Amino acid sequence: MEVQVTLMSRDGCHLCEVARSELERILPDYGLRATVVDVDADDELRFEYGDRVPVVLLDGKEHGYFTVEEKRLRAALDARR
Repeated sequence: MEVQVTLMSRDGCHLCEVARSELERILPDYGLRATVVDVDADDELRFEYGDRVPVVLLDGKEHGYFTVEEKRLRAALDARR
């Protein structure tokens, strides 16, 4: 079963752009792409995440925030293969 990777993000967020770039570099190694969700497009998401973006979700569960920890992400993806 394919892992769902989601990046909770917002426009104008430098860290979000860095995280997106990192995911675009790492995920193809696993045949994956991240879905990017703009937290400002939904009041509930804006309330839930506030300024705590970017957040990476794996299968809907929070994996990390602010930065993409490549080694940890790869370990989690390898474990799901």
